[in-house]
Amino acid sequence: MAENPDDDVWGEPTPDVSLHTGTEHLPDPEDVVLASGHDITPERLEQARRLLAEEGAAGVEKLLP
Repeated sequence: MAENPDDDVWGEPTPDVSLHTGTEHLPDPEDVVLASGHDITPERLEQARRLLAEEGAAGVEKLLP
């Protein structure tokens, strides 16, 4: 039996080297579309590409609460 009951639910902890905050790289256009709350379409992907090219990560921050 596990020492901590949560171990059965959550499993082993993720190593720190596997965690990402998103500050190392720009998000993908797909991430931008999803963050906006829309379905992924070719038109929205193109809009997201333009947003990332023009504003970088700051453009994504406008979409998040």
